[in-house]
Amino acid sequence: MTTDNQNTQLTDGFHLVIDALKANDLDTIFGLVGIPITDLCRLAQAEGLRFIGFRHEQHAGNAAAIAGYMTQKPGICMTVSAPGFLNGLTALANATVNCFPMILISGSSEREIVDLQQGDYEEMDQLNAAKPYCKAAYRINHIEDIGIGFARAIRAAVSGRPGGVYLDLPAQLLAQTMPVEEAKKSIFKVIDPVPRQIPAADAVARALDVLKGAKRPLILLGKGAAYAQADKEIRDLVEKSGIPYLPMSMAKGLLPDNHPQSASAARSFVLAEADAVLLVGARLNWLLAHGKGKTWGKEPKKFIQIDIQANEVDSNVQIAAPLIGDIGSCVGELLKGISAVPKPSAEWIAAITEKKDKNTAKMAETLAKEANPMNFHGALRVIRDVIKKNPDVNLVNEGANTLDYCRAIVDMYKPRKRFDSGTWGIMGIGMGYAIGAAVTSGLPTVAVEGDSAFGFSGMELETICRYNLPITTVVFNNNGVYRGTDVNPTGGADVAPTVFVKDARYDKMIEAFGGVGYYVTTPAELEAALTEAIAAGKPALINAVIDETAGTESGRLTNLNPSTAAAKK
Repeated sequence: MTTDNQNTQLTDGFHLVIDALKANDLDTIFGLVGIPITDLCRLAQAEGLRFIGFRHEQHAGNAAAIAGYMTQKPGICMTVSAPGFLNGLTALANATVNCFPMILISGSSEREIVDLQQGDYEEMDQLNAAKPYCKAAYRINHIEDIGIGFARAIRAAVSGRPGGVYLDLPAQLLAQTMPVEEAKKSIFKVIDPVPRQIPAADAVARALDVLKGAKRPLILLGKGAAYAQADKEIRDLVEKSGIPYLPMSMAKGLLPDNHPQSASAARSFVLAEADAVLLVGARLNWLLAHGKGKTWGKEPKKFIQIDIQANEVDSNVQIAAPLIGDIGSCVGELLKGISAVPKPSAEWIAAITEKKDKNTAKMAETLAKEANPMNFHGALRVIRDVIKKNPDVNLVNEGANTLDYCRAIVDMYKPRKRFDSGTWGIMGIGMGYAIGAAVTSGLPTVAVEGDSAFGFSGMELETICRYNLPITTVVFNNNGVYRGTDVNPTGGADVAPTVFVKDARYDKMIEAFGGVGYYVTTPAELEAALTEAIAAGKPALINAVIDETAGTESGRLTNLNPSTAAAKK
């Protein structure tokens, strides 16, 4: 606080930014300091906010995004101008695509200098650069608009379909002053930023009619269903309807994966054979083969789609019964009429059960094999068993084969506990998501990483150790991208494009920062290390040596890889 010549108490932009965050219960900032935000971050900490400093802005943004997903409040990421902003932009775009609420706040050069391209320090038109990759982008030029600017950013991030918002803070804004009493009036808490959106009665009736006419119904839960935190309503709908359900990867645990109505072990079968599909918080994008093709079988489906955004409907195939509204309200309205919907036929349930039992037995046989050296299945059997004993643990997962196999093998038992590469299938989310999940929940977090995926964010091990976070990173080390067996066809000295340093000791990396490293080569060693690390609640990394011949090119995305797709023809 300062005073002017008339002894009027003044405050500045630094304090008002912090006041705006505090007024809206946004108490944690993920970021990386530098000009012009270093003093702002110092002040935030001094005023009681938590600042988690990263080694790279992209990972700070990913942490903010996953915090937003877990809390339904926008996660806050703060960066410096130009390069720092651009580093955070990838995370902002990823948050928008995945519908995670976050606000990227970046310092910037003054508008008049940017417009005339006068060559300011890290000069860049950040506002317009951000616009294509987020829900909304705003710049605050005057101190008296800080309260309104934050209110607009918060509302944009969480209302309707959540997503990323960019908020531009020119350096001079932070130094501007205004009288304290006027400043207090300019800061406020946003009222009802996520208003309920009730579906129309005729839309609900139409959806119920589709279910009434279905012989082989299926409920498909997406990560939007988990985000909605309508856990009881969704469980009631599933159980009262008797309809089998299929969770997408980040919806795993919304109902326990061992629930009798789960059709996860018969995924291909139910997608192909269902005649009516209720989509709850899931989009018919590439992860669901766009709702068409051989994945969905020969017979046409009738889709019911619950979505907050009307223009998402019919994006790939015709939706027979759009249900527009928030998930909690839509599911609640369906529940009122679900008793009139006949239970699925015994034949449909029996067919699913038969397929599940067959696939489960086949997987159990595969998991029981003691391969030497250890393969993905042997390692993930251990992860599965340890997670079952520790259902409160957050699980972060990325990679190619590491992601594909883990998604299918490791069961989840509680909602919003699994975080992975999501809609974009982006690599590099691992350490950022792990830090965001651990900071937000205060609970142990396990990041299961392919060695390639880990390389994108591995330096954040120092961040994990600096804040003494209860994160155990498990690196599946098979010496390369997909596998470490490729060779340079020319016979030259350079290794093949997919090959890493052989027998790399990732466990030594975390030891350099004061964490605990484990080097394991068998499932038994992995189980002992993971159990010990979770119990200790300290930073740890397990270097799990995997057979370098294990794994397939592109994981399960061979259809997206031109070379492997061509080889199959």
